[in-house]
Amino acid sequence: MAVPLLQVRDLRIEIPTRRGVLTAIDGVSFDIEDGEILGVVGESGAGKSLTGAAIIGLLEPPLRIAGGEIILEGQRIDNLPYARMRAIRGKKIGAIFQDPLTSLNPLYTIGRQLIETIQTHTDLSSSKARDRSIELLREVGIPAPERRIDAYPHQFSGGMRQRVVIALALCANPRLIIADEPTTALDVSIQAQILALLKRLCRDHGTAVMLVTHDMGVIAETAHRVAVMYAGRIAELGPVREVVKHPKHPYTEGLMGAIPAMGHDVDRLNQIEGSMPRLTAIPPGCAFNPRCPKAFDRCFVERPDPMASDPSQVACWLYDKQPVEAAHG
Repeated sequence: MAVPLLQVRDLRIEIPTRRGVLTAIDGVSFDIEDGEILGVVGESGAGKSLTGAAIIGLLEPPLRIAGGEIILEGQRIDNLPYARMRAIRGKKIGAIFQDPLTSLNPLYTIGRQLIETIQTHTDLSSSKARDRSIELLREVGIPAPERRIDAYPHQFSGGMRQRVVIALALCANPRLIIADEPTTALDVSIQAQILALLKRLCRDHGTAVMLVTHDMGVIAETAHRVAVMYAGRIAELGPVREVVKHPKHPYTEGLMGAIPAMGHDVDRLNQIEGSMPRLTAIPPGCAFNPRCPKAFDRCFVERPDPMASDPSQVACWLYDKQPVEAAHG
C-alpha cells in the first residue's frame, strides 16, 4: 500500500489561558493522497483554519500542538525546529490565504516577490527565475504576464491578486497546498475561475490540496472528499458525493438542509438551532448534543470517536455497531 502524502494522526491543539488550558483541536485524524483535494468545512470556530496552520507550522503563540503527529511524505514534521520547518514551507507545502494582501508585500513588484521565492527554494539564476515567474503567471491566468510581472500588488484586482498568490504558492512545485478560504473575498464568477484553476493544478501537477472553507457549495464543486468539522473535531469524513447526497451525522444533515436546492420552491430553509459552543463551554459527551434533534442518553455522557459507516466515517453513536454493554465493558 502506498503511504498517503499527508497523514494527520490524533492532532491536539491547546491554548493555555489564566483559567486553565483550553482544547481547540481534539483528536483530529485524516489523510490526503497525491493529487487529491480534501475539503474541510464547518462553521467559524470549528477548527478548520487552526488545523491548516498546524500543518504549515504557522500556529500563533500561545497556541501549541499538544499531541498527535503530522507526517508529510513519511517524515514527521510537527516537531521540527523552526528553520527546518521554514525550509519545508514553500518547498513542499504551499499556502493560499483568504486575503491576498496579507501574502503580498505592497512595496515590491509581483515579479520581485516571485523571483525571490523561486530562488529561495531552487538554484535557478535570476533570469531563469524571471522566466519561470512569467510562466507561472501565465499558468494561473494573468494576461500579458511579460508586462504585468513588473506591476505592484495594488495595480491588480482582487481576483488577479489571488491568482498571483496561487502562483507564489506554486513557485517550488510543492506536493501539498493548504488553501484557507481562498475564494471568500471574491465575487462568484471569479470564485469559479479560481476553483477551476485549483482543480486543474491538481490534475496537471499531482499537487494535493487541503481546501478550508465554510461554503459547502465550494466543496461540492471542487473536492474529492470532505471532512466536516465541529467544535475542534471531525464529525464526518467521506467522499464528497456521499456526504452531500447521504449525510450521516445530524450536524452534516443540518448543513445540507440549509442549502437551497435548485428547482425546488420552499418557504423556508432548514436551520440548525443554537450555535457552536465556545471552547470554555464544550458540553460533556458529543459536543453537538445541545443542538441535535436525534440525541439520546449516551450522547450526553460519552463522546463518540469517528467510526466506519461505509464509505464514510462518522462520529455519532447512531452508527455504533457494538452493543452498548460491550462498549461500556
